[in-house]
This record gives sequence, structure tokens and C-alpha cells, in this order.
Amino acid sequence: MKTVKLLAIALFMGSLSFAQTAAPAPVAVPAAPQTPSQMKWEKETHEFGTIEQGKPVSYEFTFTNTTNKDVTLKDVKASCGCTATNYTKTAIKPGEKGTVTATYNAAAGGAFHKTVTVTTSEENAMPKTITIKGTVKVNEAPAVAAPASK
Repeated sequence: MKTVKLLAIALFMGSLSFAQTAAPAPVAVPAAPQTPSQMKWEKETHEFGTIEQGKPVSYEFTFTNTTNKDVTLKDVKASCGCTATNYTKTAIKPGEKGTVTATYNAAAGGAFHKTVTVTTSEENAMPKTITIKGTVKVNEAPAVAAPASK
């Protein structure tokens, strides 16, 4: 009988070790509202027009730091692998200019519309999206000459 009581107590204590308590609900911390970047872009979209297939094209976007603090470009990301970027890597002082270059590798024919997202060190600033677009003219395959008849 003593063994049965000890077994019952052991089972009860064991089941308590698997009991779960409700986790407290996470407290949502309101994010600071994002504001538009204060960088002044000379141009936000560039239209290449018709370009040749297989020949990469580039455009250099220029902007001015209109804030009262040094700003750096923290991240510059193209929308796809067919577009490469290069950008000013040093701090841009107030009133100075910086650049972001987008290079599109025109491998496929037809219309294209690509974006580059630029994130700056400005506090609570939304990333800026700049755009390149155009049409790739497909290179015609050379015509195969018919064999000469004898």
C-alpha cells in the first residue's frame, strides 16, 4: 500500500513538471514613424530608351545632402541580379553631393523596369527607391546562307 501511495505521489509530481504556464503577451513597442529622406535627388528615374542586347548600360544618380548632419549610405540594393550598383561609400557632409550608379546588364530582350533601394543613416528615414527603365533590342541572329547549288 505504501508503494502505491509513493507511486501516486511520484506520478502527480511528474505531471506537474510538464504543466505549462501561459507566457505573458509581448508588449508592442510603437516604432518611430518613418519620414521621407531629406536627400535631394536630381533625378529619381532614368529612361535609357532602346539599348542593345549584351551591352551593359549605366546611369549615375546624383543627390545632395540637405540635412544638417553627415549622412552615409548604409545599404544600396538592386531589385535583381541583372543590375549592379556602386555608390559613395564615405560620409556626405551637409550641402555636398553623393552618387549611386546603377548598371543594367541587358542580357534578355524586351522592356525592363528595375529599381534600386537606397537606405541612409538618417534617423527614421524611409529608404529611397530610384528607377531605371528602357527596352532591350534583341540582336538578330545572322542569316545562314543557303548552300550553293552545283
